[in-house]
Amino acid sequence: MFVIILSSAVALALMMTGAWAIQLRTGQSGWVDTIWSFAVGVPGAVAALAPIADEGGLSARQMLVAACVFAWSARLGLHILQRTLRSGDDPRYAALRDEWGDNFSFRLFWFLQVQAAAALVLVVGVVAAARNTAPLGWGDALGVAILVAAVAGEAVADAQLTRFSKSPHAKGAICEIGLWAYSRHPNYFFEWLAWIAYPVIAVGLPADNPVGLIACAGPAMMYWLLVHVSGIPPLEAHMLRSRGAAFEDYQKRVSAFFPLTRRA
Repeated sequence: MFVIILSSAVALALMMTGAWAIQLRTGQSGWVDTIWSFAVGVPGAVAALAPIADEGGLSARQMLVAACVFAWSARLGLHILQRTLRSGDDPRYAALRDEWGDNFSFRLFWFLQVQAAAALVLVVGVVAAARNTAPLGWGDALGVAILVAAVAGEAVADAQLTRFSKSPHAKGAICEIGLWAYSRHPNYFFEWLAWIAYPVIAVGLPADNPVGLIACAGPAMMYWLLVHVSGIPPLEAHMLRSRGAAFEDYQKRVSAFFPLTRRA
């Protein structure tokens, strides 16, 4: 287990170092999030498939968990790649560039290593789910259902935002179509929801593997990052600068994270 985690940590650090180099060369920060998505999925899937002592070959759960994390990674990574190729720089990273000034390159390197550490927490959750040696059961079915719903929900939210951004009246306006009428960041909500799947698989239903609770660190960390650190706060600061009173009104009427009934 230690070797699996150590190998994943090294792989993640190297991949995010590559993301740093590509960002500096291209000036396009979208590559960072693209590479981060694949950096979680590929090492996560490989770690999930690592042999388990006293088990003959790969278990069905290992293959199931590996497929889940790889499918999530491929969907998100390809979406961000397409967005990167057609759009300008990510406003969150542009704000960091302005804030850090001449120290941008140095501070970005360590910022991306912190992202590698965050990715490692997620990979540990994936490994915990894959290494639950109990027979397949209801926990696996529920976990997969949660992940499928999360990936589908995030894909729908992304598609709705993309469609809105291409409409002739999008400039200076706020996207309030579909899921965006009930959450200001439905893509972030579904991204968080996807990581709930792994504790469910790791612990089982009914709960029979308390060690699997370690996988709860993944969704807990993602909620904190998305809601309080690198997700909603910098993005909404950018939206307030660019949309002003219209976005303030949107904030008053629509939940920030969890999809809820609109307020009048």
